Amino acid sequence: QVQLVESGGGLVQPGGSLRLSCAASGTIFSINSMGWYRQAPGKGRVLVATITSGGSTNYADSVKGRFTISRDNAKNTVYLQMNSLKPEDTAVYSCTANIGRGWGLPPYDYWGQGTQVTVSS
Repeated sequence: QVQLVESGGGLVQPGGSLRLSCAASGTIFSINSMGWYRQAPGKGRVLVATITSGGSTNYADSVKGRFTISRDNAKNTVYLQMNSLKPEDTAVYSCTANIGRGWGLPPYDYWGQGTQVTVSS
């Protein structure tokens, strides 16, 4: 089995910063793309940022220039550095990873349990 465990959420004032981490563990043959999504109260889940195994990144327009996604392949971990946070960034942030399981099985998208980020004064 594979688990994704997020950490780093919390309460921060507008203009502040937070760094989210998501570590994958378990039976992992390879990790392809990794990413972060968020879901605000009463809204659907939306893409925040993704990163490929080669390091190519993609961001939602709403976070470009403020958020940075990165990964440490040796630690099977993806990070999301969030700067200049705004109240509208308040949401549950979930990480996802497309993981190769070997044994001829197709890659599978795993999800973490989510971590709350609240931006408020």
